[in-house]
Amino acid sequence: MDKNVDIERHEVHEKSDSSMVWSTFIKYAAYLVIFFGVLYLIIYYLLPLV
Repeated sequence: MDKNVDIERHEVHEKSDSSMVWSTFIKYAAYLVIFFGVLYLIIYYLLPLV
């Protein structure tokens, strides 16, 4: 009993959008800069007033 079976192969390639990666990196870097800026403001300007 010979069976002639055709096997169909599908290859999936993930596309990485480098502009999306960079924009996300810049967004979170800006969040960090703002966070550390507020932290600096609290430590050096508001804390000595207390």
